[in-house]
Amino acid sequence: MDQALAGGSTDLPFTPEIARATRGLYDKVAHVVPEIEWAVHAPYIKAINDLKRRKNAVILGHNYMTPEIFHCVSDFAGDSLQLAREAARTDAKVIVQAGVHFMAETSKILSPDKTVLIPDLRAGCSLAASITGADVRLLKQKYPGLPVVTYVNTSADVKAESDVCCTSSNAVAVVEDIAREWGVDTVIMTPDEYLAQNVAKQTPVKIIAWKGHCEVHERFTAAEIREYRQANPGIVVLAHPECPPEVVAEADFTGSTSAMIGYVGKHRPGRVVMVTECSMSDNVAVQFPDVDFVRPCNLCPHMKRITLPAILHSLQTMTHEVVVDPLIAGRARAAVERMLAVKMPAQRIAA
Repeated sequence: MDQALAGGSTDLPFTPEIARATRGLYDKVAHVVPEIEWAVHAPYIKAINDLKRRKNAVILGHNYMTPEIFHCVSDFAGDSLQLAREAARTDAKVIVQAGVHFMAETSKILSPDKTVLIPDLRAGCSLAASITGADVRLLKQKYPGLPVVTYVNTSADVKAESDVCCTSSNAVAVVEDIAREWGVDTVIMTPDEYLAQNVAKQTPVKIIAWKGHCEVHERFTAAEIREYRQANPGIVVLAHPECPPEVVAEADFTGSTSAMIGYVGKHRPGRVVMVTECSMSDNVAVQFPDVDFVRPCNLCPHMKRITLPAILHSLQTMTHEVVVDPLIAGRARAAVERMLAVKMPAQRIAA
């Protein structure tokens, strides 16, 4: 067993004892995880849950994690900023980020005294990789006097060069607030071009966009959405605002991952498609088994580097620790805290 744990192997035995200990968890996810797969997952789930208690650790599970991670080992689950804020409130000494690298950096920024681990250093993000702090500095030189609004899906270095951060759910409010504070009618928004274009349709503030894209969301097309409707009459289409504007125009509702979950919970559509990373549909289906989910098959290759064996190995060996330079972290934290001070209009909160 110890050798298997240290190496991150996938051959831990599924014993009757483990079956009994994890039965309640399997009952929770049986709707989306086949029983034959559970025999592989369960030994790791038990080992991870035992080890994190001994090490005073918590696991943050992003909405795009697979169900056995999201529902069975995560102490907190949700979008990246929500996870980082929850972790900062805990007494745990160790945070394991079941997500991608920029999320681990955000957790470290908000929890500087905690040890933050990422199970696989290769778990990056095409959107975060599309821009650097140097790029932001050049934008400021090109457009002097304009504030920089930066999506939280960015590195600590980029956040540190920005005036305020935003999420996909509060981007409109943040853009309007910073424009009002600075007394300008235009802001710079990085790095997601499609999010910026979708925000621009909802506000009179002019937006200068960076040309970064999420490799998952940029692959969706308007024709694909129409095909979903043709094949599934009456289906409700929920789209993430990182999708191209023509995809958003075809959707019934557009919102962040948390907003999409809220929509399903409030409206309980008979059949729905979430136009985002496909593991999210499985995770939401656990919560709402009465809703029929049509699964898009766009996977994030970076998110899928985070597996149960990788999480166990990370806890066992305390790797890989994520460190952020304190000077960068302080400036990045200021941009995040500036965002948190923005009050959301009631109608946007309700959405």
